[in-house]
Amino acid sequence: MSGEAKRSDPGFACAGAGEGMPAHVAIIMDGNGRWAAQRGLPRFEGHRRGVEAIRRAVRTAGDLGVRYLTVYSFSAENWRRPAQEVSDLMGLLKRFVRHDLAELHANNIRVRIIGEREGLASDIRLLLDEAEQLTRANTGLTLIIAFNYGGRQEIVGAMRILARKVKEGALDPEEIDMETVEAALDTHGIPDPDLVIRTSGEQRVSNFLTWQTAYSEFVFLPCYWPDFDEEAFKAAIDEYCRRDRRFGGLSARMG
Repeated sequence: MSGEAKRSDPGFACAGAGEGMPAHVAIIMDGNGRWAAQRGLPRFEGHRRGVEAIRRAVRTAGDLGVRYLTVYSFSAENWRRPAQEVSDLMGLLKRFVRHDLAELHANNIRVRIIGEREGLASDIRLLLDEAEQLTRANTGLTLIIAFNYGGRQEIVGAMRILARKVKEGALDPEEIDMETVEAALDTHGIPDPDLVIRTSGEQRVSNFLTWQTAYSEFVFLPCYWPDFDEEAFKAAIDEYCRRDRRFGGLSARMG
């Protein structure tokens, strides 16, 4: 079914909604381990099924006309997990890039990676670089993968960039404004998320896009990430489209 058909489904709030479809959806993919534990399966199986959910989310985002999709794949804090689990996650990342990159490229999807790359294993860095370079000219959906990422760490990195420019005399401190800071973030050139979805029922942002989500709408879903499917995605967007986004001003519905 095409994206246009989906948007006109009866009962789908985005049909004719004032704000329309979100241009940028960001997802905190939570609950792989608990999904596996409920079924008596190893955590690795939950992560493996989580990769399948990413594939579904990418397809659904493209069908619905979302222009940017950001997925929180591995946080800067995830290194604290058991070594075997971290190794499994790295293996899944490699498999995803190697097996899915050609299809993403064929579907005109651009891949961008945000997060700290210094200190990563060389094979991981090469894979991330390859994904970006191969797809950089694509004009369809932009898939942003937050890997080894932390929102606070990103802001610290941006401050260092600006501090160096000030030290070198290339930037006057009085010229620093929100646009200057945004240009120094990993997400430069990407619009802020309109909608942030978190699965598993947890209601926190977990150091995700700290700067960029200042005016995002949040939808928290009870399902675990491996169960996130097209209907769950549409339900979250439907909720978004029922919101009255004011950005600090008066409601448009108040006339």
